[in-house]
Amino acid sequence: MRKVMKIKSNVENLRLVENFVDEISEDLSLHEDVYGNVLIATLEAVNNAIVHGNKKNEDLDVLVEFVTQNDDLLLIVQDQGPGFDYKNIPDPTSPENLEKINGRGVFLMEKLSDKIEFNHNGSQVKLTFNSSIH
Repeated sequence: MRKVMKIKSNVENLRLVENFVDEISEDLSLHEDVYGNVLIATLEAVNNAIVHGNKKNEDLDVLVEFVTQNDDLLLIVQDQGPGFDYKNIPDPTSPENLEKINGRGVFLMEKLSDKIEFNHNGSQVKLTFNSSIH
């Protein structure tokens, strides 16, 4: 299975993404725990792409792609921004960062997925959810 959605960089479009995740969850009969992880991680990834990657520029798109591969569900989110230094992300659990409003998205994606990788200089994030199809 491969399903793709393209949205404009407007945070209001997160509702469309949520509906997209619901459809995929239903198609694959995802367990509710897996569904919750996929939903939150997807919304974090897309929000980061809209806000940080594309700087809320509605002329730029965010591509959201789900692919099933063996027993894995892959989520790929691509923005049109220049990318970012994903190797030096501040730890949101360190004392100096605990009260900051931002900076938890990548941390959450790491915790909710089984694998995270950044490509294209950080303008693409690929999350793997193991054994989530059965």
